[in-house]
Amino acid sequence: MTRWTVVADLNRCVGCQTCTAACKHANATVPGVQWRKVLDIEAGEYPDVRRAFVPVGCMHCENPPCLDVCPTTATRKRDDGIVTIDYDLCIGCAYCVVACPFQARYRVDAPASAYGKKTMRHEALLENPGRIGVSQKCTFCVERIDEGLANGKAPGSAPEATPACVGSCIANALHFGDAEDPDSNVSRLLAENKHFRMHESLGTAPGIYYLWAPADDGAQACKTNSADAAPMVIQSEPAKGISPALQLSWDWRAAANFMAGGTGSGLYLAAFFASLSGPSLQPLLLLGLMLVAAGLGCVWLEIGRPWRFLNVFHHPQRSWMTREAMAACGLFALAFPAIIFGSVVLAIGAALCAAAFLYSQARIIERSKGIPAWREPAVVPLIVATGLSEGVGLLAVVLTLAGALPGAVWPLQATLLVLLAARYFGWRRYRRALNEKGAPTGTIKVLDAATPSFVIAGHALPALLIVLSVVAGFMGPVLLGLAGVSVFATGWLFKFVLITRAAFNQGYAIERMPARGGGDSAPGIQPGWTVS
Repeated sequence: MTRWTVVADLNRCVGCQTCTAACKHANATVPGVQWRKVLDIEAGEYPDVRRAFVPVGCMHCENPPCLDVCPTTATRKRDDGIVTIDYDLCIGCAYCVVACPFQARYRVDAPASAYGKKTMRHEALLENPGRIGVSQKCTFCVERIDEGLANGKAPGSAPEATPACVGSCIANALHFGDAEDPDSNVSRLLAENKHFRMHESLGTAPGIYYLWAPADDGAQACKTNSADAAPMVIQSEPAKGISPALQLSWDWRAAANFMAGGTGSGLYLAAFFASLSGPSLQPLLLLGLMLVAAGLGCVWLEIGRPWRFLNVFHHPQRSWMTREAMAACGLFALAFPAIIFGSVVLAIGAALCAAAFLYSQARIIERSKGIPAWREPAVVPLIVATGLSEGVGLLAVVLTLAGALPGAVWPLQATLLVLLAARYFGWRRYRRALNEKGAPTGTIKVLDAATPSFVIAGHALPALLIVLSVVAGFMGPVLLGLAGVSVFATGWLFKFVLITRAAFNQGYAIERMPARGGGDSAPGIQPGWTVS
């Protein structure tokens, strides 16, 4: 089987950016979009400063996280390892953008030109309307490869059958070939040189390898062997263009889906269980459905191709976004008949769909491998507990305002206290996991700043109000309602911060600095991260 691979020799790359220019020319990407770019990385301190030029782009991973999350199956991996995008299927949800730990995907929502409003003739000729509003990335110039193979030309040897970036490299630093063929150029290079793959600990098995020293540790190749075992240097200081940056693909509209959707599904579940032992709470059930619908409506406004929204149902096998949509459809399809006809069976089915919707939202966040603050598994129980506590809190608020609190209010008080405790311990577990495993410095700063208000206003204060409501007599309902407001509002604030403020991407890292000429090799660097 064929596995097309790029090998980049860090000892040869001079950072000329010719590959970047060749890629832009071949693929007509708009300003600000670089499917292939070269990082300029410096490490060490004066006088022992080292420099490396690192070509990056789509890594065409063996286990691409973008493929798993795509709800439309627009992202696919061919048998030869090349990851492609079907622009006609993509809805532009940007889920793959936040799932990619290599910052290799882009969504362009409007045509752009190098000179502002003035579009050059060549830009107009090369403009591809099919790439507007959808995800786009490097394809290894798949059309050149396929056409070359069809004409009996070998990719990696024949320039016209080789990716433009590789063919343009003036330093012979980029190589393309079949890694499954032991006699290929890339297989020989990998056998003869020490190499690494970026962010390999994430388990994506990237298809781009970086050579950093000859495999033979001779005096001229690598004077010290200690660098082989030395760990990569993680530093909190940022490095421009390399350190993690705040993702901008999911904005307040995406956050609103988790805010309104989590509260809506939590409220529906709370009202459903409250109805089992008391009067029907149909208005609250309807309010829960309205909140879920509002959240989904915000997502519809956020996607680049909103009128293709039905494509979201194409990938239930892997995508939690597809599963969220299916759970929402089940919720609406069962809840309205259950409310109209009073069917307990349909109501139970709708409650199960509400629970599935809330869980799917948590997994949507957790499967976004490109955002360290999201991919931590501890975020799943935290998001679920947050949605449930918001729902019960809103239930307490509405019942208080309507003067409809039941005579025995202790079950509501106890439930809210239990969910508050679950949310608090979920938060503690989540923060501890980030601190232990390491995270972008920006993420930790944002979460540290939000912690006091979230813990005090979102947990200590409402817990105190709930306890006081037990002994406050006629003021008890008011205190319980205020506790509900605090729980609900701080839950929304937390999710807004998580999605729009703490969501720094993975950034870039280099495992080893190259051993140029007869110099020493050295450990690589990961800037802009906390030390785990």
